[in-house]
Amino acid sequence: MRVKDWLDRRTRQAPPALRARVTEYALNVSRNSLSELLAAAGQAALDRVLSHSGDRSAALDLLAADALITLALRAQAEESPERLEEFAAVVLRTSSHHA
Repeated sequence: MRVKDWLDRRTRQAPPALRARVTEYALNVSRNSLSELLAAAGQAALDRVLSHSGDRSAALDLLAADALITLALRAQAEESPERLEEFAAVVLRTSSHHA
């Protein structure tokens, strides 16, 4: 399944602007697995937020970062639930190093 299709199915209820920003970030990275791709996209969104600290224009990017990390965890749970805890720990460590 393509990334955009996967996202469309799981973000139907989200506001259009957020859906568009999440998709934009997701389509601008590449990784081996969907969960890794979404986590990397979330990190890219978080990096943008941190580089514009205090700037309200980054609010949508902050929401996208949150959504992408949540979606990365969901994708991991669907791909390989037995590795979810390990994956979540890696995502958390990576996020901590960026903050």
